[in-house]
Amino acid sequence: MVRICMITLFLLATQLHWPFTHGSSDTVRKAYIVYMGEAPHSKASATDLHHNLLSSVVKDYTKSFNAFAANLLPQEVQRLQENENVVSVFPSKMQKLHTTRSWDFLGMPESAKRNHQIENNIIVGVLDTGIYIDAPSFDDKGFGPPPSKWKGTCQVRGNFTSCNNKVIGARFYNHASTTPHPNPSPIDEDGHGSHTSSTIAGASIAGASLYGLAKGTARGGVPSTRIAMYKVCWADGCSDIDLMAGLDDAINDGVDLISISIGGDSTSYFDNPISIGAFHAMKKGILTTCSAGNNGPTLYSVQNTAPWILTVGASGMDRQFRTLVKLGNGIKIAGLSINTFSPNKRMYPLTTAVKAASGKLDRLCDEGSLDANKVKGKIVLCKEGLIQDYVKQIGGFGAIVSLQQLSDTGFTFTIPTAYIDANVGDKIEIYVNSTRAPQAVIYKSTAVYNATTPFVASFSSRGPNTISSTIIKPDIVAPGIDILAAYSKLSSVSGDLEDNRFD
Repeated sequence: MVRICMITLFLLATQLHWPFTHGSSDTVRKAYIVYMGEAPHSKASATDLHHNLLSSVVKDYTKSFNAFAANLLPQEVQRLQENENVVSVFPSKMQKLHTTRSWDFLGMPESAKRNHQIENNIIVGVLDTGIYIDAPSFDDKGFGPPPSKWKGTCQVRGNFTSCNNKVIGARFYNHASTTPHPNPSPIDEDGHGSHTSSTIAGASIAGASLYGLAKGTARGGVPSTRIAMYKVCWADGCSDIDLMAGLDDAINDGVDLISISIGGDSTSYFDNPISIGAFHAMKKGILTTCSAGNNGPTLYSVQNTAPWILTVGASGMDRQFRTLVKLGNGIKIAGLSINTFSPNKRMYPLTTAVKAASGKLDRLCDEGSLDANKVKGKIVLCKEGLIQDYVKQIGGFGAIVSLQQLSDTGFTFTIPTAYIDANVGDKIEIYVNSTRAPQAVIYKSTAVYNATTPFVASFSSRGPNTISSTIIKPDIVAPGIDILAAYSKLSSVSGDLEDNRFD
């Protein structure tokens, strides 16, 4: 039962999606990873074993497998590819983050019978953007010392001051970022890593909500499990060089399971760091579970397809957020978004991108397209696109966004916003054009029952598997929409750096 629970706990966290070259001439070096299979028996590093082939070593990996990263010339790459001891040589790329009451929906309520003694000894290794350890989800109250099998470390640096008996390890890797961090540490400045970690193993937090929405108890799949964070993602993405390093350490540190919500395109299992690392983890009895990707509903878009990886797609659950829009003529429209604002007025002036245009006609509300004097204090009807910061900066109160293809995923904004179907948008435009003083109001979102579940999320990547057509991927789907979990106070849920609301 515990094994089933522990496999299931990754299914939510992996829903939540983030390319290093210097040029293309024969005299310019590029970053490559050279993979040579099993970890060397001796303590000599991979670079020592192949020093005659190297020019500029960035990182070597010898704890759990045998590989190194180096900046190589084309002729050096060719020589390495011809070496019988080399399995593969591939350019280091930047991978992308896969970004996404769920446990009750899966049949794992708080009352579910569990074995806390066993769960306390399970260590989950998470490769992500770091962790915000001060979040209540990572409180170590009731936890004893880490299991004796744990060989990892806690890198105290900068504003990351300590681990605890819940988050027992934290490392960071920044070997290949195109924009080096001035003060790198394991702390989460994005929010993604804290979100996935708490979805897996966060403590039970009563009364949790997103600015008052979805209020209830937030918890991870197995709250008594330990977490080890391997920060491999930065503002510019997650480099293959750092992913290899994180996997090399995680396997050696003694984790029991590995969770990765990162991915990218790949043509072979041997030119992908996640696939390589997961293979060596499997040989040590460690399960690696990865997200399928967020490029759906396009066919052949599924990522992390190695047969030794548990690949998880995203599905919906029995709760969804709806945002009510009411027009001045009394018509009510059910919009899609996560609107955290309650209106202060009964109605607000309503205009369209066409009526408020500053010059050139632009229905998308692109930056520079609107006249601030015609937008200030009003709700603006936009088509297809919305630059929320722009509408807010020029004084707009809110936005209604008309989409040809309405998604099943709501987003958080810094102004009252609702997505609507294009046909409904056309009717709103008729109302605006036929009324002397058109008005509307956007109400705060509410959580409603979704009777259409289960369904596969529109953004969830689809098969078939492009590398092994006979292996069906994803393996399974799990809730990946509107998941309430921890976040970092160093980031913003809406993506606006000036949005400092925290709940």
